[in-house]
Amino acid sequence: MNMWSSGRRVLHELLGQPAVRSFSLTATQNTVVVERWWQVPLSKVGSPPRLHPRRHRIYRLVEDTKLAPKEKMELILTQTVPKLGGRGDTVFVKKSVGRNKLLPQSLAVYPSPENKEMFAEELRLLREGKPEERIQTRTGQLTVELLKRTKLKINKMPLDEFQLNKEVVCRQFQKKLGVVMPPHALSLPFESVKDLGDYWCEVTVNGMDVVRVPISLLPYEDPSASYQQQLKTQMLQAAADGLQPAEEEGAAVKAVAAVEAEAEEEGAAVKAVSDAAVEAEAGKDSVSQVSGAAAEETAASTQTSQDTTAPPSDGSKKD
Repeated sequence: MNMWSSGRRVLHELLGQPAVRSFSLTATQNTVVVERWWQVPLSKVGSPPRLHPRRHRIYRLVEDTKLAPKEKMELILTQTVPKLGGRGDTVFVKKSVGRNKLLPQSLAVYPSPENKEMFAEELRLLREGKPEERIQTRTGQLTVELLKRTKLKINKMPLDEFQLNKEVVCRQFQKKLGVVMPPHALSLPFESVKDLGDYWCEVTVNGMDVVRVPISLLPYEDPSASYQQQLKTQMLQAAADGLQPAEEEGAAVKAVAAVEAEAEEEGAAVKAVSDAAVEAEAGKDSVSQVSGAAAEETAASTQTSQDTTAPPSDGSKKD
């Protein structure tokens, strides 16, 4: 009996422990909009509709919110954020970006009526308030950074009445840097100059930051002529860089070919001399043979002539 009671107690303790799961079995909750495939007929007033047991349980899918495009979150930036905007700008970002980055790092706030009113007042003070109360906008900060690393180069026009003044500098800022420069934001230490040299000007951005930009007045250059000269110089340099190794290789090949030609000429000369010597020796042998044969023939002919012309001997007379 005690054994059964202890077993039941252990089993009860095991079953009473909460189940431990390593993963969640809860399904993702989404909203699905459906409608009945078959329309339910109208019923009498005060009576419930009469539903068919099978037909009116067939539904048609109208919309699945899981597949619908997600709406973006509207926020107001409290600081300058790259590629988004500056302080006070209203932006629309993904909910993940807003909840995970902008809001936790205090880079943005929700567009509540209070926040909208606060930033609207700040914008009004930026335009109309005192200079010490203003805050530079994002575009103004980018403009200041651009002007700090800029040097304006102006080519003097080939005209006697040409003068470097505020109007010319404003036009060159817009032409070469793409910065619209109002005359009241530019200050020059001179009224107008004609001499070539280095100068400077001060630019005021949004009435707050002042940046000094160096200016260089250079002699006139024809853009087309300078471009052609630069292009020609580049082509000549590239051709020289490309032909120098080829010329060295060609000179080496020519030197090797010249050495081989000289060796062939020396071999041909030696062969010619040896052939001439062999021919000379052969000539000598043939001449000696011819002279020996001629001598033998001459001796034979002499002997024959002596035999035919010899006088009769005295012995025949005695007989």
